[in-house]
Amino acid sequence: MDYETLRYERSDHVVTLTYDRPDQHNAVNRTMNAELHDAWQRFRDEEDSFVLVITGAGEQAFCAGWDLQDAAELKEVGDYDAFRVSVYNSPGECGYTRRADIFKPVIAAVNGYAFAAGLETALLADIRIAAENAEFGALERRWNIVGGDGMTVRLPLVVGFARAMELVITGRRIDAEQALRIGLVNEIVPRGQALARAQELAAEIAALPQGAIRSDKESIMRGIGRTLEERLRIEAELTLSMFMRRDSHTLGAAAFKAGNLKPDWPHHGL
Repeated sequence: MDYETLRYERSDHVVTLTYDRPDQHNAVNRTMNAELHDAWQRFRDEEDSFVLVITGAGEQAFCAGWDLQDAAELKEVGDYDAFRVSVYNSPGECGYTRRADIFKPVIAAVNGYAFAAGLETALLADIRIAAENAEFGALERRWNIVGGDGMTVRLPLVVGFARAMELVITGRRIDAEQALRIGLVNEIVPRGQALARAQELAAEIAALPQGAIRSDKESIMRGIGRTLEERLRIEAELTLSMFMRRDSHTLGAAAFKAGNLKPDWPHHGL
């Protein structure tokens, strides 16, 4: 697929996906939504793509949410059953937000507004790097629009129940410092430096053996909401991946025994 609203760029094993509608604050319209579904699955399936960095074009906005001008042109719901089936099967209305099948690391470089679906987009990432001018908020409150792309699911997991309820109910905006205090972002950098820092971190992660990273991320994601016993069983099952890799876990153990802190991984630890 050729993208009109995105830039998909790969350097070595790091993919940078840029939401590229700066005149609309990188808001998600129907065209971008379809392209996002393709881009995320493309990253998931590319063998040589290890880490994804998501960002928005320019320094003013990461993603300002759903493009309400585009949404205003949508027809009212007609056949309820058809709508219900569509919602159930959709990967997301503002990107690949209703799927949990990507176990490669994802980093968000948040450069400006991350509102509504933009906040939901940031929550797709495992690590969030915020520029000092970044702002976050569930602003869809103002227009009587529900959080339909993971807001009510991922936000409590990231910041906890009380903080999530406050943000979701009030719809207020918070700055980067407040976001750092509540655990919404991992790091703050100067204005204009979020992407560079995210790409630097992504390159560091891409240099690590990838098998264990993916297995552990899958264990965490699949264990959410389950009992302790179920979570331990999932973790134990995923340890089987050590015995299925082209780069055996014994390679790492042998390197440790020999005092080699940077073993050679012929197959990137996979």
